[in-house]
Amino acid sequence: MSRAHFSPLAVSGVAVVSSVGAGLSPLLSSLREGATGLRPCRFETAALPTWTGEVAGVGDASLPPEFAAYDCRNNRIARMALDQDGFGTAVARAVGTYGSRRIGLVVGTSTSGIHVSEQAYRDRDPQTGAFRRPFDFAGTHDTFSIASFVASYLNLDGPMLAVSAACATTANAIGCGARMIAAGVCDAAIVGGADSLCLTTLYGFHSLEVLSPSPCRPFDTHRNGISIGEGAGFALLEKPEATPQDGDVLLLGIGESSEAYHMSAPNPSGIGARLAMERALASAGLDAGDIDYVNAHGTGTRIGDAAEDRAISGLFGRRTPCSSTKGLIGHLLGSAGISEAVISILTLRHGLIPGSIHTTSVDPAFACNYVTAPRDAPLRTVLSNSFGFGGSNCSLILGCRG
Repeated sequence: MSRAHFSPLAVSGVAVVSSVGAGLSPLLSSLREGATGLRPCRFETAALPTWTGEVAGVGDASLPPEFAAYDCRNNRIARMALDQDGFGTAVARAVGTYGSRRIGLVVGTSTSGIHVSEQAYRDRDPQTGAFRRPFDFAGTHDTFSIASFVASYLNLDGPMLAVSAACATTANAIGCGARMIAAGVCDAAIVGGADSLCLTTLYGFHSLEVLSPSPCRPFDTHRNGISIGEGAGFALLEKPEATPQDGDVLLLGIGESSEAYHMSAPNPSGIGARLAMERALASAGLDAGDIDYVNAHGTGTRIGDAAEDRAISGLFGRRTPCSSTKGLIGHLLGSAGISEAVISILTLRHGLIPGSIHTTSVDPAFACNYVTAPRDAPLRTVLSNSFGFGGSNCSLILGCRG
């Protein structure tokens, strides 16, 4: 397979927060030990028989006064991630190198700050309908809110873009940031995003009858739905020569497809997922045999997992191990792509194939090499899948430098 026109990029800084904790260390421990952040749903007033991955401490993590206009659950979670693992220092170094106008920002979300809107409308004056609490739609609920907040928080004034493409959102954001660098629009890019729990999401998925009453079991014979989580993640992308160090992780390839088969279900053949993976391999100039591990999208739904199995097994056979980490942190919806890209980076750095904690009996109809227990293994290249409603699909390939 000939190399396409994608130039690898260094991932020179990452940050993450999820239900297992804030930062890379608790996430790595969860991957190694199989410790889940899923708990029976206790979010707000939701009365649903399901499990969620709720980030701890959000209620006490109000934004500094100068960012009060952006204060909502989504932006609080974004800030919690931005403050982790020296990410702000990495961004400051990039600003010093390129200038703030030459750093692009591409972030995504699907829920944004809708929880603030839920509260504001619920608390309206029953007689007049007037809001009884301050409500800034643009600063909190609007999809661009997170982009504006992150730019302000990191003192950036380069090109900005907000992405919302269902569960492929932040994987697509990574692709957009890479293309901005390739086009010369910027010299580096901060990519990622956040998604947060809200009643609209929980009851919406409940109405679709896809919420699991127990922790989700991706690829399991008895899988019965998803467990919704929340979280945020960010990465700093630069050209490799900017940080020439062996052992660093590179973004090697990106593949996207839009199958548009159905509003909320993938094509059962897995064609959209396979196209995304094939295009990622082509952009990286790699063959299927070059991939050491596939981080599956693996939500735990009957149709979704079956379609992904067809795509993975059709392309990789049974040679390449794959697994889903959604049993650990839940399905982070719009934040799934960046969070699982960070997980893929950890697998490369630490030589680890994650397991699938709640999956006890892999569906015998499946043909891929699905891993249920974590194990150590030397990894050079990892492919990470993110597939969303409406047939929005994105696959990323990450690898070690040197």
